[in-house]
Amino acid sequence: MTDRREFLRRSTLLGFGASVPGFVGRSAVAAPPTGTAGSRDTVLVVVQLTGGNDGLNSVVPYRNADYYRLRPTIAVPRDQLKPIGNDLGLHPGLDMLARLFNDRGVVSVVQGVGYPNPSQSHFRSMDVWHAASTAETLTEGWVGKALKAKSLPAFHLTAPNEAAPLALAGAPVRVPSVASLDDFRLRLTASGGADTAAQRGVMTGAAQPAPDARTPGLLDFVARTQLNTYSSSDRLAAVGREYQPKVPYPDTPFANRLKLAAQLIDAGVGARIFYVSLDGFDTHAGQGGAVGAHSALLKQFADGVSSFYRDLSERGQRERVCVLTFSEFGRRAHENGSKGTDHGAGAPVFLVGGRVKGGVVGDHPRIVNLQDGNLPHATDFRQVYAAVLDRWLGVDSKAILGEGFPPLDVFAS
Repeated sequence: MTDRREFLRRSTLLGFGASVPGFVGRSAVAAPPTGTAGSRDTVLVVVQLTGGNDGLNSVVPYRNADYYRLRPTIAVPRDQLKPIGNDLGLHPGLDMLARLFNDRGVVSVVQGVGYPNPSQSHFRSMDVWHAASTAETLTEGWVGKALKAKSLPAFHLTAPNEAAPLALAGAPVRVPSVASLDDFRLRLTASGGADTAAQRGVMTGAAQPAPDARTPGLLDFVARTQLNTYSSSDRLAAVGREYQPKVPYPDTPFANRLKLAAQLIDAGVGARIFYVSLDGFDTHAGQGGAVGAHSALLKQFADGVSSFYRDLSERGQRERVCVLTFSEFGRRAHENGSKGTDHGAGAPVFLVGGRVKGGVVGDHPRIVNLQDGNLPHATDFRQVYAAVLDRWLGVDSKAILGEGFPPLDVFAS
C-alpha cells in the first residue's frame, strides 16, 4: 500500500517537459470543452517577421514609375499584384492576405511605420521595436510591461533554438516558450502498463486530504498542486487530440505554431497573448520579384495567418483575436548589385482581426527625396502599440510607452 511518505519519495521521479503555467492549472478546470467558444476576452497574436521585411515589395505602389526604375529585376509586375486600392497592390505571395482584405475587410495596412533616426542594425532595431524605446539601455519589453500592468496569461510559441524575445522581458512571471503541446505532457518514469497506472494512481490518491488532518498542511498543499498540474497536463493533451481545424493549415512550422495558438485559444485555457516569429527576411541577394525567396516567405506568412483567422472565425472567435505583424525595418528603395535589397527604414505593419478596421492607413512613402536611400517613415510604431494597448488589451499605453504616442484608429468600436 502506498502511503503519503511513499508518494513524496516517488514523486521525485515525475516531471514535465516544461512547467505548466499556473493559469492553465486554474482555468483548465473551469474551461469549456474543446469545440465551444471560450471567454470573450481579447487575444493578441504578435507576429515578428525577422530580418527586415521588404515593405516596398510587400505593398507595391504600382502606378509609380520610380518603383520600377529603382528595381529593374525584382519589381513585381503590375498584372501579378493583388490590388487593395486604386494605386496599391499586395505581392502575389500575400494573396491570402489580400483576400482577407478585399473579401472580409479584416486587414488594416498601416503604411510607412518606423521611428526617428532609425538604426539599420538588426539587433539594435529589433530591440527598439521590442522595448518600444530608443533609449541606449533596454532591458524590458513592451509586452512584458503590459503583463506587469495587467495580469494577462501569455505564451511564446517558439521555433527550435529560438531565444525568448526581449518584448516579453519584464513580465512578473516568465512567459513559457512552447514548441508543441507535448511540452506540457506529463512524463512518467514507469516503463508502461501496470507501472504507469500505478504511478498515476499514486498521484491521484496522494491528493486526498489526510484523514487525521484537522487543518490543511504543507503536505496537502503540495499534493493538491501536484494534482492540479497533472490535471492540466491531461487537459492540454486532450486539446491536442480533439482539435480538428475548420480549415486546412499549410504544412509549415510557422502555420503549425499558429495552429497551436488556435488550439489553446479555442480550448479556453485563458491565454491572452501569443508571440510568434518567422525568420529569413534578410534578403540581400537573390530576393526575387513575383517569385523567389521573398515571395516564398510572404506566402508562408499570409497562408498561415489566413488559415489561423478563418479557423477561429469558423469557431465563433473572429472578434476575439487580433494579429499584429511587424519587422525591425524595411529595405532600401533601390535594389543592390546582388539582385536583393539592403537594410532600410520604414515599412508597413499589418493588423488582422474581426474588430480591425479594414483598409489602408496613411499614404505610401514617397519614393523620391529618399533619406540615405531609405523610405521615410510617417507613423511612429508606438502609435500602433498604443492602439493595441489602450483599445485592445485594455492596458494604459502611457504607462508602457510614455507620453506623445496617440493611438491609431485601427479598431472598430
